[in-house]
This record gives sequence, C-alpha cells and structure tokens, in this order.
Amino acid sequence: MESNRPLIISFVIILLGAVLLVKLFLIQVTDDSYLRKAEKNAIQRIVDHPYRGLVYDRNGKLLVYNNPVFDLMVIPREFSVKDTASFCKFFNIKKEALIENFNAAKKYSWVKPSPLIKQISNEDFARIQDYLIDYRGIFVMTRSVRSYPQPSAANALGYIGEISGNQLTRDESKYYRQGDYVGLSGVEAYYEPDLRGRKGVNYRMVNVRGIDKGKFKNGDLDTISIAGKNIQSTLDLELQQYGERLLAGKRGSVVAIEPKTGEILSFISAPTYDPNQLTGSKFGQNFTLLNHDGNKPLFNRPVMAMYPPGSIFKVVQSLVGLQEGILTPNTTLSCNRSLVACHNHPNPVNLFGAIRNSCNPYYHQAFRMMINQEVSSNTYRDTQIGLDKWRESVMRFGLGGKLGVDMYGEKGGSIPSSALYDKIYGNGRWKYSTIYSLSIGQGEMLVTPLQMANLAAIFANKGHYYVPHMIKAIDGDPNLIPEKFKTKNHTGVDPAYFDLVQEAMVEALSGTAARAIIKDIAIAGKTGTAQNPSGEDHSVFIAFAPKEDPQIAIAVYVENAGWGGRAAASTASLMIEKYLRGNITRPALETYVLEGNFIY
Repeated sequence: MESNRPLIISFVIILLGAVLLVKLFLIQVTDDSYLRKAEKNAIQRIVDHPYRGLVYDRNGKLLVYNNPVFDLMVIPREFSVKDTASFCKFFNIKKEALIENFNAAKKYSWVKPSPLIKQISNEDFARIQDYLIDYRGIFVMTRSVRSYPQPSAANALGYIGEISGNQLTRDESKYYRQGDYVGLSGVEAYYEPDLRGRKGVNYRMVNVRGIDKGKFKNGDLDTISIAGKNIQSTLDLELQQYGERLLAGKRGSVVAIEPKTGEILSFISAPTYDPNQLTGSKFGQNFTLLNHDGNKPLFNRPVMAMYPPGSIFKVVQSLVGLQEGILTPNTTLSCNRSLVACHNHPNPVNLFGAIRNSCNPYYHQAFRMMINQEVSSNTYRDTQIGLDKWRESVMRFGLGGKLGVDMYGEKGGSIPSSALYDKIYGNGRWKYSTIYSLSIGQGEMLVTPLQMANLAAIFANKGHYYVPHMIKAIDGDPNLIPEKFKTKNHTGVDPAYFDLVQEAMVEALSGTAARAIIKDIAIAGKTGTAQNPSGEDHSVFIAFAPKEDPQIAIAVYVENAGWGGRAAASTASLMIEKYLRGNITRPALETYVLEGNFIY
C-alpha cells in the first residue's frame, strides 16, 4: 500500500490539473460571459434618436418641424471635475442642479450614460464642443425638439415632453427609456407611434479614460435610426390663423368641418398660447406658467368644454319629432308664454316658423308630445319611458358620448336619462314638469363645441356624418388613416325631412342673425344663447354653407358674450367667407368682432 501512495498522489494531481484545464478552456473558449462583461465596461452603447415626423396643413404648409439640440451625457464612474465652479460657469448650470442631476445619474447606473445637462442650444454647443475632451466621462448626444414656424394651432397640434414614470410603467412596447420624449397632447400624442420613428444604436470602443477608440466590431452591431412618418393634417392654416385672430382676447372656441369628409378645417381654443413656449430647455418653466394661468390656455375647449346647446338643439328636436311621426310640417302650436318665455314673432307657428323664429313655447309643447305618449297610465312611468326612447334618438346625432376624434381628452357631454333623474329625485318622483328645460337645450343637457360643429355637418349632409378628425394622410398616403374616419354614421332620420330644416335655417338668419348674411352665399344657420348661471350667457351659433353644396360646417362659442346673433354668428360668418372666398368683403363686421364689445 505504501508503494502505491506516490502513484495515487500523482493521479490526484493529474486529475485536478485536468479539471482546471477543462474549466479554463470553458471560460476562455466556450463561455463568453466574462468576455461580454469586459467588453461592456469598455463599450459605450449610444442610442441614435430619430427625427420625429413633420406635420403639414391640408395645403402642404409646414406646421411642425424639428430643431436639433444636444444633451450632455455622463458616465458617473468615469466623471471627474477638479474645479466645479468653473465647470458650472462654462456649461451654464447651477451647482445645485449639477449635483442633483449627477446624483440622479448615479442612482440610475454607475456605468451607463445618463443626461447631465439637457437640451443645449446650437449656440451653446458651438461654444463648448472643442473643450468637451478636457472632461472625463462626458459626451454629447444629439436630440431634437419641436419648432413651429407659425405660432398657431397649439391646442390642436399638442406638445411633446419627457416621458413620466407612470408612462414608462404602462409602456407595453418597451420602446421608451427614461429621458425619452413622447407626445403628450393633441396630434403629437394621438399619432405618437407614427411620428416617433425607430431608434438606432451605435457601439463605440473607449479606453479607461473614456476616450473614443472607434467603432466596436467595425460597426457590425450598429443599427441606423429611422425617422418618423410625416403627417398631413386636415387643418387649413390660413383659416386657423384668421379664427385665432377673431377670438383674440376672448374665451371660447371655433370648430369648422368639411361636411363631406369630417375633416377638421379649424380647431380654435381661446385663449391659446404660442406652441414654441413648450419646446426646448424652458419647457418646464413655461408649462408651469401656462398651467397656473387663470385664463387656462392649456384647456382644450373644443373637446373639453361642455355647455348647454341652447336653441340650436331645437333643430334636433324638430328632426326627431318628424322621424317619430309626432310632428309634421303642418303641426301648428301657440306661442303660449305662460309656459316659457319667448320673444315677439307671428303666433301661432307651424314647424317651419318654430325653427325660423326659435319659438320656445312651441318646443315646450312639442317635447311633451314626444315624451308623454300615454304608453303607461302612470304619468311618472310614462315620462320615464318616453325620455329614454327620445334619448336613444338624440344620441344617434353624436351627442351624449365621445365622437372618437383623434385627440385624447375628449369629453362626451350629457344627454340625461331616466336613471339620472331617478338618482336626483328618486324613482317615480319626477315627470315632464321636472325636465321641460331639455326642450330648448337647457337643463342637464351638455355638449362640446366639436359635437355642435358635427351637428352642423349632419344638417348639411341630410342625416349622416363622418367622425371629425385631424388626419388627412400619413406619409403621403390617405389610405393609412384609421378606417373609422372613412365610415358613414347615420342618424336614422329620413333625408327628406332635412329639406324643411335647411330652408328654415336659411330663413332664420334674417330674423335672428341678419349680420351673418353674406351676399351670394346661402348660409343655413341657427343661433343659440346658452344660459350661464355664473355670469353673462354664452353666444352660440352653428351653420353650414353654401346650402346647395356645403363646403364648410361650423360651430362658434363665445363665452359671456350674450345673444348668439351677435358674437358667435358674426364670427362664423367671417370664417365662412374667409374659407369660401379667401378674403373679407365686410370690414365693418370684422372690426366689430375684433373689438369684442358684444354686450353693450
């Protein structure tokens, strides 16, 4: 046994040596994890952010383009500064901000690059670029911010900003990373997947001092960025700018639609702001100022503001009554002012006269005929049944719910149901006398300006509409727009009934909005005065023109401006003339609107 001991020891040593050799072979040849870790420490992964797609108006005029800026990136492990005060002065950053940004970068990663100074302008970059090599652990990444050649359509176009933590959590595509920019409102947000493009990646070799040593593996792993798709919007820039000028200094909105397509020609929210305020390094500062502005310029009135429709709703009442067989063109009712107040006009009136003269008592009685059809001997139950049936018909006009415009934040308004009144008053404890204000577009009924413009398009189209939208083509191809914007939506009302309504709307202008009449252009319109319990009433007007071949449908709301035949009708008339003729032939009316003295 003693004689075998050297042999056994030699065998163990050989076996251990073999194991070590095999392990070394596996590490150096077959297992590249250590190689990859080593390479990771010596390679910079630089994301190449694509340019966002451009946005044009319907006539090819540029609305949004990209302006290059530069982010100063830092790798915390390699970053070193001997004179912090000089660094801050040279790079135009406060010491507190530098410390905060550097700590945030360390928290994210010691070895991965993070933004240290964001959105350095072209001028500042030209000043500092030759001195960047003097500082270890920093390099520049080119980015772009949005710029606007015209300070118009801010609420329609929207803005981009840095993605939030909540958005990153919800990002199922895993496309975004901390510090990326994303569309936050308007067209920028809705068409983000089209506008953002696709990122590229470059891998660079660096030595221990962070000095660039060239491409990694000759660039075989690099990918190029792909710019976002260009978008042609439906907006008419010239009409948009004119409408913004008319509403300057006022609160309200104007929405104009091409009835045949549902394309939005103008989308005006007043007060508005210069979209260039929400770009570049001052985004946060300016956003805070705009967000705290008492005039609420960031509030997107065309899709977010909700008002009673007022007398404009009488046209819908007329069509529902005709379709249900409750009303006929010859239905004649007395203007009984003991029911509800009215103004002087011929008495009694048929349906044509009721629309033309906007007779409140007529619709008080007509609505009751629609609601109380004696389908139940219980008056309360009868009203409940009638209201819900009526509501179904009204909602087919695009009211009481979101239309589906290509813009986030849209409100749906309200067409009240029996369930609402049950909640307010209790089941079986309300009847027609509780809800009669709905007959003239008041009470619990609410609509958005976009919905009112869509109503005008329905009247122009004799019973159908296309969902209003901002998109005309994506990358020059109109076939790429969502299918829902090319689909007809029908109200269920016989087109024949619209002939009477259109004629009455043309005649209505001479009685309630004579200043809106344009020589040689037949406008079909309806004024409204939406009650406002907290101040002067809102001025409301909808119209379409020319009556024979409608090219534009429009809704105007001017808050606290009183009677609809003044502010709203005048504004709409000027917008119609501007769009159809390209110029204004009534300078006195234009001056009247610009001055804005509507109440006195």
